[in-house]
Amino acid sequence: MASYRENALDGAGAVDLVVALYDGIIRFLYAAISAVECGDAEARRAAVKRALDIIIHLQARLRMDVGGRPAQALSEFYAAIFAQILQGSQSASKTKFQHAIDCVRNVRDAWREVARDPDINSASAPVVMMTSRRAAPDRVDPADFVSGSNWTA
Repeated sequence: MASYRENALDGAGAVDLVVALYDGIIRFLYAAISAVECGDAEARRAAVKRALDIIIHLQARLRMDVGGRPAQALSEFYAAIFAQILQGSQSASKTKFQHAIDCVRNVRDAWREVARDPDINSASAPVVMMTSRRAAPDRVDPADFVSGSNWTA
């Protein structure tokens, strides 16, 4: 029997699925913070691994040949967040995890704006991040949240 989360995503559009992946990163980073607070290194590593697995998945789905500047910006974002999470895990730093959460939430909120446009978020849209200008309307461009940020990796 399918889980609640699986059923909740049935019929979801491509952008909704991207938002769900960002939500997963955030959920696992909060789990990592809880593990740090409890002194549970194994739980911290497991939560970090799950968050990093999602980032790797998102990174692997970028189409640089089609996505142009937005795809490049997302690639740099994923690399920076990946490094931030690794540093947070290595030093068991709640602050670094929280900073990563804030950055991911910022970009996730931009994707939510994109999801509100029914022309973009159809179930038939390709499940590839920022593969065309259609996926990055002029009024909301997730890459705009990436450039000019104070991310440090």
